[in-house]
Amino acid sequence: MSSRFTHKTVLVTGGLSGIGLAAARAFRAEGAHVIVTTRPGKPAVDEGFELVPLDAADLLGARSLGAHLAAAGRQLDAVFVNAGVAEFAPLADVSEGLWDRTFNTNAKGAFFLIQALQPVLAPGASIVLNGSINAHIGMPSSSIYAASKAALISMARTLSAELLPQGVRVNVISPGPVTTPLHAKLGFDAAQLKDVVAQIQSQVPLGRFGTPDEIAATVLHLSAPESAFIVGSEIIIDGGMSQL
Repeated sequence: MSSRFTHKTVLVTGGLSGIGLAAARAFRAEGAHVIVTTRPGKPAVDEGFELVPLDAADLLGARSLGAHLAAAGRQLDAVFVNAGVAEFAPLADVSEGLWDRTFNTNAKGAFFLIQALQPVLAPGASIVLNGSINAHIGMPSSSIYAASKAALISMARTLSAELLPQGVRVNVISPGPVTTPLHAKLGFDAAQLKDVVAQIQSQVPLGRFGTPDEIAATVLHLSAPESAFIVGSEIIIDGGMSQL
C-alpha cells in the first residue's frame, strides 16, 4: 500500500457515504489524517475519522470551520468537495425551492467553503471538486442539477487561476453513473428508479455503473504530488458514456 498522504491532513465533505466515504477511506489507508464533514443530526458509524457536523449549504458553518482550523494552527493538504444534492424533475415541475436547494448546496456552498478554507490551505495543497457528466449531456429532468455541476466545472478553472499564486491546485472530476446511495434520493419512486437505472446503464459502453472506489482512485491521484502538472482540469469518469 502506498503512503502518499502520510503526515498529511485531508478534508472530505459528505464523507460518510458513497464516493465521499470511499475517498475518505482511501486517504486514510495511505496515511492521511482525515477530517470528514457530515450533515448535522445524521447517524455516524465510527470510521476513525475526525467528524465535523456541517451542512454543505451552511456558509456560517463553513466560516466557523475555517476559523477553527486557523486558530488551532492546522493546515489542509487536500480538500475533496464532494457533498451535494441531486433532485431531478421535469421542467414543468421545477420549483424555486428545488433551484435554491440545489444551487445553495452544490455551487454556492462549495464556493464559500473554499473561500473559508483558503487561509488554511498548505502550499502545494490540492482541491478536487465533484462534478458530473450531467453538465455535458442533455438528460431529461436533470436541468437544475446539471447546471449546478456546470458551475463547479467553471469554478475549477477560475479558482485555479486565483489560488495558483498560493501554490494551490484546483481540479474537478465528473463521474458518470456510480452505484451510491444518492440514487435513492433522486425523487423517483421504486418502480421509476428501477427503470431509470436500467435506461442509464444501457447508455454506458462498459455496460455497468462505476464504483465509488474507482472514482476515489482518481480523487487521490489529483490530490497527490504525482499530479502536480494537472491544474484547472476536468477528468471525466463515466465508462465512456459521454465519450463513445
